[in-house]
Amino acid sequence: MSRVGPSCALLLLLSVLCYSVESCVQRHVRAQVPETLQAGYAVSRVNLEGCGIKRLQLASSDPDFTIQTDGTILTVSITTVPDSGKSFCIWVQDQRGHKWKVDVSLTPIEQISQKSSNVVLRRAKRRWSPLPFNIKENDPGPFPKDVEFIASDSSLNFSVYYTIDGPGVTTELVGLFSVVPNSGLLRVHQTVDREMYPQFVFTAHAFDRYSNKETDLPLKITVNVNDVNDNAPQFSSPLFFIVPEQSDPGTIVGQVNATDRDEPNTPHTKIRYTLINGTDLFNINPFSGVITTKTNTLDRETQDRYIVKVEIRDMGGASDGLFSQGLASISLGDINDNPPIFKEKAYKAQVQENQANVLVLRIPVEDKDLQGTPNWKAVYEITKGNETGNFWIKTDPTTNEGLLYVTKPLDREKQDLVKLEIMARNEVPLVQSSSSWMKVPVDLTVTDVDEGPEFSAPILRLKVKENVANGTLIGTYTAIDPETKSSKGIKYYKLTDPGSWINVMETTGELRTANTIDRESPLVYNETYNITVKAVDESQKTGTGTVVILIEDVNDNYPVIPVPDRTVCSKENQRSSTTVEAVDSDKSPYAGPFTFELGPGNDGKWKIKDPKPGTSVVLEQAEDLPNGQYKVPLIVKDLQGEGTEQTVNIQVCTCVRDGECAAQKISAKLGVWAVLAMLLALLLLLLLCLLFVLVCSTKGEKLRMTDDYDGTGGMLLKSNTEAPGEEVKDALLVMPGSGVDIVDGSKGGATMEHQTMLGTAGGAYGQHAIHGGSMYQTGTQGYMTNQSMFSSGQYGAGFYGNTMYNKFSDMSALDTWRTNELYLDNKLAYFGEEEDGRYAADLLKAYGYEGMGSPAGSVGCCSVISDQDTLDFLDSLGPKFRTLADVCTNKAERGQQ
Repeated sequence: MSRVGPSCALLLLLSVLCYSVESCVQRHVRAQVPETLQAGYAVSRVNLEGCGIKRLQLASSDPDFTIQTDGTILTVSITTVPDSGKSFCIWVQDQRGHKWKVDVSLTPIEQISQKSSNVVLRRAKRRWSPLPFNIKENDPGPFPKDVEFIASDSSLNFSVYYTIDGPGVTTELVGLFSVVPNSGLLRVHQTVDREMYPQFVFTAHAFDRYSNKETDLPLKITVNVNDVNDNAPQFSSPLFFIVPEQSDPGTIVGQVNATDRDEPNTPHTKIRYTLINGTDLFNINPFSGVITTKTNTLDRETQDRYIVKVEIRDMGGASDGLFSQGLASISLGDINDNPPIFKEKAYKAQVQENQANVLVLRIPVEDKDLQGTPNWKAVYEITKGNETGNFWIKTDPTTNEGLLYVTKPLDREKQDLVKLEIMARNEVPLVQSSSSWMKVPVDLTVTDVDEGPEFSAPILRLKVKENVANGTLIGTYTAIDPETKSSKGIKYYKLTDPGSWINVMETTGELRTANTIDRESPLVYNETYNITVKAVDESQKTGTGTVVILIEDVNDNYPVIPVPDRTVCSKENQRSSTTVEAVDSDKSPYAGPFTFELGPGNDGKWKIKDPKPGTSVVLEQAEDLPNGQYKVPLIVKDLQGEGTEQTVNIQVCTCVRDGECAAQKISAKLGVWAVLAMLLALLLLLLLCLLFVLVCSTKGEKLRMTDDYDGTGGMLLKSNTEAPGEEVKDALLVMPGSGVDIVDGSKGGATMEHQTMLGTAGGAYGQHAIHGGSMYQTGTQGYMTNQSMFSSGQYGAGFYGNTMYNKFSDMSALDTWRTNELYLDNKLAYFGEEEDGRYAADLLKAYGYEGMGSPAGSVGCCSVISDQDTLDFLDSLGPKFRTLADVCTNKAERGQQ
């Protein structure tokens, strides 16, 4: 039992699955259809709703039928159902490979309608899957009219009634259809236009008449409106066509397009095209509507448009078919089959001599081709008689005429009649024409005009050597009267002569030199010099001519050195050189190659490196030379041995770069500023000298001052702005006063502020400033001799002898420096005296140039105060101060004569 149990269970499961698969679709589909089925006719529908949402493969065993994915069975082509009916099957297969067969049986409607009433009653037992119903459009009635019965399979088990809703019932043409509830008879109540409503699809329902519950699923009812031929065909495109003239037979002119609103692919829409007239010139395809030419004699110049009547008829052109007619316009396109034709066989005209750029003649033509096109536009050409290029012809774009112009003057004395031949053609070649381009003769008579004199040659060329003597005859330039062929009575004048080099004899036309002719003059171009001459006859008619003078060269220029100043860079263990170029305004053989040689004044410091003839020479140092300027005499001679001595200035220097001296570089950089700086330095030096003269002009009596100071002494000023030296950097500037504070001058006067004061100092006047322990004069402000500032007794109260120091804040800066000035003045006067009791080191000595290593060193340090706590340092200031004292003492005071 254990072995049999699972096998039975498996068979049971397979049976259930097979049953479920087989119950997915019905086994049989029966339908009633017309005897003739059109393509696309919906026969019936296989109910696939029991198969769920699986993807199914559907196929028909009959190639005349196909099945759609929703189960609808359609005809592929026109199919006829025999009286015995038609059967085939539909195969349904799912994704798992399960396959079912659905038998389809078709029965003609006419056969069923001929059966007995029992058979009609049997129709009610068909399945709930009715075929599409059909009604005829524009049915004249009477209405209502029975269409077909609707029946449900549930009517076998229930007493049912039917309802319908949807398009044609409750929406869009409401009330068109109705159903008899008890019998399911479908009725139509009015006529229908198929072109507006080709099909109606509404829904039918079956209800139990006792419980009012639906006994079956709703069913889609399809009603097709059968077409009748109630619409005539219509033209669907304009009937305007263009074909080139003289086209070959069979050339397509265009296609007539038409449409019919009736049902497509039926005789009702099968259109036939026919030409009512113009059949001798054109053909039309009866089914495609393509119009073609029938002959090659279509000539646009004869008739440029044809109107033909076209008829379109449905039912394949049958006499009972509906039709429409229209007029087709066929225009002929132009081709260039006509050449331009001259209106005259020959043309004549007159033209005055000596005229240019004037219109002589207008030549009209005719062309039958379409105006304004390249087939019509004419192009003119002078084929004969214009070998000299005196004429030009163009086309008038408006009138198409030929316009003949004279471009260069004609001379009647040379030619009084001109014969031309002119051809006219189009812009494009001729097509399908046996004609050729036409030509016409034109005779032009040249009329006489009184002309002025004409020179023997428009341009006279003469050769003259430069520098010929004034008055030299270089040629004769004469003119004649064209009418008389004589020069009698003609006078000659100059029109242009830039350098006034030539005189023209009035009566003879002789050309004589008036000034020196110079080939190297800027007035000469390419060795030629031009003048223009005017000839005037007795009737005051004029003519002009040009004289071109070709100037021949002579050796009238020596070679010159255009750049005589040269720079040579000095190099260690190497002698330098420079290249000197020479030029000559003359031309060969009076120019180069040149010969170079040193002049008699040569000092032997320079030599010619390679004395070969040429346009340049190399000057090389003959010995080692220091930097400086050197003048080298150099004789340069041309090929004829003519030349002179010239000087080459050579600067030998140390170069910062090739060919540029260091000094030249600075000078080049500074320029004007360098000159201004030198002038400023000179001015400062002059002011310094004036300052020393002012200081040193104080006589010895003024230096030997006593305590009764008169206030005319000078003030010692510190003029350097540099920091003090090693020997004085710790010195203290002692300021007399009542306090004991001191100021460290080596530290820049940390306790002193920059001040500016106005006042006098020993007769000097100016603006003084105290800054960092220094005092200096900055400008002239005024002059004061008031000595009241010293009334404080700082000097007279024995300042020199006491040991008290005044605070800087207790006294004015002017008082402080005035006190120092008095001490310095007295000390200077003291040292200026020669006393036997003093040691020799304190005596003033006269010094000249001290030279290097002077023990005095810089006298700028003499104003530095020593590091003593008193003013005793003034008793012996050392050699530096004595040197300064000596500068301020004249020779008499020093004991010198």
